Amino acid sequence: MKQTLTHFDSAGRAQMVDIADKAITRRIAIARGTIRMKPETLALVREGTAKKGDVIGIARIAAIQGAKRTADLIPLCHPIPLTRIGVDFELDEADNAVHCTATVECEGRTGVEMEALTAVQVGLLTVYDMCKAVDRDMVMTDVRLLEKHGGKSGSFVGER
Repeated sequence: MKQTLTHFDSAGRAQMVDIADKAITRRIAIARGTIRMKPETLALVREGTAKKGDVIGIARIAAIQGAKRTADLIPLCHPIPLTRIGVDFELDEADNAVHCTATVECEGRTGVEMEALTAVQVGLLTVYDMCKAVDRDMVMTDVRLLEKHGGKSGSFVGER
């Protein structure tokens, strides 16, 4: 079976995929990523004493905004009316890390994987921005799609 990239037409030009004939179904995507930092930086995040304030609270709002603005950032993404965006952060003391998980849902003709991935990236970037005054050596890593459900291709659950 020949695999093709759907964002190119037969002449190889970039195109937005035609979704007009796709069925409207409930679509869900879950993505996750991590930012690793110095133990002292994680302590500031945990205690809410970072210079710029509540790192996790602000990063959560930023992640939600990121999901909502995905079509403005990724050129060939469709604007999608999202029905739910959930963002969770987990402080990992053993790994000196913050994990961000985003769950995005819609009733639509195309999936929300890009919205979930964008939410995670923007959330992690916001943690970086808020903590960079004390730790410029933070590393964002392991951003990936964990699950997606709905649509013609059905469900995907990644290997964890």
